[in-house]
Amino acid sequence: MSLLFSRASLASLGLALGLSALCLSPSMAQEAAPAPAAPADAATPAAAPVDPNTVIATVNGQPLTEADLVLAEGELSQQFAQLPPEQRRAAALSAAIEIRVMAAQAVTTGLDKDPDFQRRMAFLQQRALHGEMVEKGVVDKVTDAEVRARYDQEIANTPPVNEVHARHILVKTKEEAEAIIKQLDGGADFQKLANEHTSDPSGKSNGGDLGWFGPGQMVPEFDKAAFALDVGKYTEQPVQSQFGWHVIKLEDKRAKQPPAFDEVKDQAKQAVIRDKYFAMVKSLRAGAKVEIPDAKLKKAVDTLESAK
Repeated sequence: MSLLFSRASLASLGLALGLSALCLSPSMAQEAAPAPAAPADAATPAAAPVDPNTVIATVNGQPLTEADLVLAEGELSQQFAQLPPEQRRAAALSAAIEIRVMAAQAVTTGLDKDPDFQRRMAFLQQRALHGEMVEKGVVDKVTDAEVRARYDQEIANTPPVNEVHARHILVKTKEEAEAIIKQLDGGADFQKLANEHTSDPSGKSNGGDLGWFGPGQMVPEFDKAAFALDVGKYTEQPVQSQFGWHVIKLEDKRAKQPPAFDEVKDQAKQAVIRDKYFAMVKSLRAGAKVEIPDAKLKKAVDTLESAK
């Protein structure tokens, strides 16, 4: 209960202030200097698993266990982010003790009977149970086969897209671009002209090569002109963009390959989780009796629900 209470705004503020003082104290700053790394020893055995019921401290006679400390570290990870790893355990224990003594004092003074506090505690319990339901009822039940099927579905539903390999010569004025096009019409080498004339620093040593790119990756004017070209052709008129005037040559065109499964499997999994979550919520809400007397508010909620 004390760890849930720490999520309340004032308690979080107090804890954050305490931790910030810890992080900024001179002694802590000196200790934070990294020590030389010890050479790795392949023969060193792995650390034995820690019993979560191990008592690491007592506060007013009440045990504070390894499991409590792990929970504190997880709940307060943002406050510990600036601390070196070797100091986080001590900081977590200090914070857990702080929470215990403050919570005990709050009970002594009757703050746990305050109606606002009880409402907040009820909401926090419901939110925690919601999180457990999502974790145990949705996330843990997602299978590798479902993730792969979602990936295959997304690939199948994605229209084929071409990508192009192009070069360009960027100059400041339209007249300069027109003069370059005349040289190209006379048989001049595009790459040589690019190395000599382009103002694009990345193209001065590689013949203006832009590599492969898909639709929408370049500014609109450039994008439209490049994708309209036939392979081996260059723009007959200069193309203006916010960067100047371009002469563009299309080297090649191909169908864009979809991302490999391993590159996007996390996104595919999140999509499966999202769909399963909303399906569960829809089913549970269908069986729940929900009444919203305010017609305007009900309409707004219904609009939000229909968009899910």
